Amino acid sequence: MTNASVTNGLDAARKQEIKEIVCDILEIDEDEVTETSLFKEEHDADSLRAIEILAALERTQKVTIDQAELSRMVNLEGVYVVVAEAAKH
Repeated sequence: MTNASVTNGLDAARKQEIKEIVCDILEIDEDEVTETSLFKEEHDADSLRAIEILAALERTQKVTIDQAELSRMVNLEGVYVVVAEAAKH
């Protein structure tokens, strides 16, 4: 299954909400991040910020995300996939 087919479960409004959360936590403008720009390498995110993103997503998206998924949450595309998969459970 491709990432695109997994994230089809997220509508544009939900993706935008997730993007806003990520940008707020990383303290960057929304136009600075793309679906594939890397949080750590391109936006100076550290592991604490990654955990903050995970916690905020659990709270706002009403999902449970295992911390092991952090390794996949390296960019917006990865975050969308993890949230979409968590929403199915």
